[in-house]
Amino acid sequence: MLLAMKEPYVVMKDIHKTYPDGTVALRGVDLEIYPGEILGLLGENGAGKSTLMKILSGFIKPTKGEIYVEGKRVKFSSSRDALARGIAMVHQVFTLVPNMTALENIILGTGKGSEGVLQALTPLDFDFGRRQIEELTSKLGLKIPLDTPVESLSLGERQRIEIIKALSRGTKVLILDEPTTFLTPMEVSELFNFVKRFKEQGGSVVFITHKIKEALEITDRIVVLRKGAVAGQLKTGDATPEKLAELMVGKEVDLEALTHLERMTITGETILKVEELWVNNDMGVPAVKGVSFEVRAGEVFGIAGVEGNGQNELIEAVTGLRKIEKGKVYLNGREVTNRSVIEMYKSGLSHIPGDRERYGLILDFTVMENSIIGRQWEPSFLKGSRIDWEKVRKYTEHLVARFNVVAPRIIAPAKSLSGGNRQKLLVGRELSRESSLIVAVHPTKGLDIASTLYVRELLLEARNAGKAVLLVSADLEEILQLSDRIAVMYEGKLVAQGKTSDFTLEEIGMLMGGVALQKAPKTT
Repeated sequence: MLLAMKEPYVVMKDIHKTYPDGTVALRGVDLEIYPGEILGLLGENGAGKSTLMKILSGFIKPTKGEIYVEGKRVKFSSSRDALARGIAMVHQVFTLVPNMTALENIILGTGKGSEGVLQALTPLDFDFGRRQIEELTSKLGLKIPLDTPVESLSLGERQRIEIIKALSRGTKVLILDEPTTFLTPMEVSELFNFVKRFKEQGGSVVFITHKIKEALEITDRIVVLRKGAVAGQLKTGDATPEKLAELMVGKEVDLEALTHLERMTITGETILKVEELWVNNDMGVPAVKGVSFEVRAGEVFGIAGVEGNGQNELIEAVTGLRKIEKGKVYLNGREVTNRSVIEMYKSGLSHIPGDRERYGLILDFTVMENSIIGRQWEPSFLKGSRIDWEKVRKYTEHLVARFNVVAPRIIAPAKSLSGGNRQKLLVGRELSRESSLIVAVHPTKGLDIASTLYVRELLLEARNAGKAVLLVSADLEEILQLSDRIAVMYEGKLVAQGKTSDFTLEEIGMLMGGVALQKAPKTT
């Protein structure tokens, strides 16, 4: 093995992390990072991947364990300490100043004590900084509009700014945390090309992901974490999707089932109709601009798009969470424009929100209480005018068993559940409603492979039973797999609509990035 012939640049030994609330995130993890390699850190949400790398990059301290860089033991008190040893992390949530240009963001914080290409930079020496950054971007093949305010740039461009910002400080180990989450397929390809070029120049990349396909495509070696411990590690050439899935989940997984879900052809009347909808964002600026579409009984209508192009505002408006400025919404033939959430539920809506902690669950409420939120007025849960908690208890026990929600007790607070189990509780509650329309936003977020398959099967089961499903997902494969028809959203508009079979993956990626096709599919 080539890597065995080199000395590791980083060694992490017996790393433990227990948070003040008692949550154990890491349980004795050993990890080595070699020069000139792309290391895949693979695992389900909550496996401990990000926590481990936040420790390495100085953002948090381990409860126990040792870190060695170039053979010397180190202790990091901050990210600046880690950066001084050549280790930097690019997070999923960017830390850029929106109204400053790309160049200003990259230079921000440099000066005395800085490392890397900007080490001699004074706060006002922008000409020198520009020359150095242009040379670096050219060397690495990353294109960035340096004089454009960050707020005007795509998420892919913002990510490149964060990467260049890190590399301009002399980074030798670059940690990328779920870097493809908000990227179009075209931007993913560009990112992978950069990662390979950085590796060829002797740099090391830790590529954090929960996507098996990505890990197999871009890495040299893969370490799999499960429940805060190393479940296994192997050279990428020796890995298979099945082997990695089993390491991630702890049991054999039928990956074929994820791509071969049964569906029936049964399209009925229009359940949801949206006409020329205009919706503002929190700043009062239009985020949804004249959007129109229909969702019919017995179909899944998927909306694809890079996060931040108006999908959240659209869904909030349709479900009663945000004011509609112009346009109309019809549900089951009745106008429901600007109706309240309760009225929407009573009209036949089920909603799996993308932000479960903000809109889906009340974490201080018990599992039992959360199981009937939005349904507490239904006669099946009442005795006279009061809630019959014995009925609720029986219902919750059935719900927890059916959707495999792992909870200490049904009277335990929802905050005691893991992220994946919170999601299963929410999905179970919403899919158990007697509804005609299911609005599902990132429905498998935080779920392991087996649970992802189960939720997707449930959505198709609802569709096959004649319900309408409006699906928004950051997982393009999920959109393609589940949807009968697809719309692509870009800058607040639906730039194309059509049957799923009318699109290729490449075409969807181009549309998501704002590239108009000569013959974009139309509504069918």
